[in-house]
Amino acid sequence: MTTFVITVPGTFTSAITDTERAALERQLSPQHTDVSESEGVNLLTVNEDGTFAVRLEVDSADRYEAKLDATRIVSAALREVGIAESDAALAPPAVTGMDSDL
Repeated sequence: MTTFVITVPGTFTSAITDTERAALERQLSPQHTDVSESEGVNLLTVNEDGTFAVRLEVDSADRYEAKLDATRIVSAALREVGIAESDAALAPPAVTGMDSDL
C-alpha cells in the first residue's frame, strides 16, 4: 500500500464563508497526516478568484484509485458542510507526492 498526496483543484462559483472554510478543513483534516505535515503542505488553499486546491493523503494500491478516492473524499466533505456541487466545481486531481514502504 502506498500513501499518495493528491491535489484536487476546483473553483468556488459563489463565495465561501470563513465558517464554511473552517468546517471543510475540519472534515478533511483526517486525510492530512504525516506525509503532508512533514512536507509543510497546506490542506486547503483558497485564492481571491475563487479557485482552490485541496491536498490530502490517500492510501491506495495505485495512482488511479488514489485519485478517485481523493475526489470522492473532497466531494463528500463539500456536501457535508453544505456546499453544493454546483458551487464548487472540481477539476481532475493530480498526484503531487507519495510515500511507500516498498
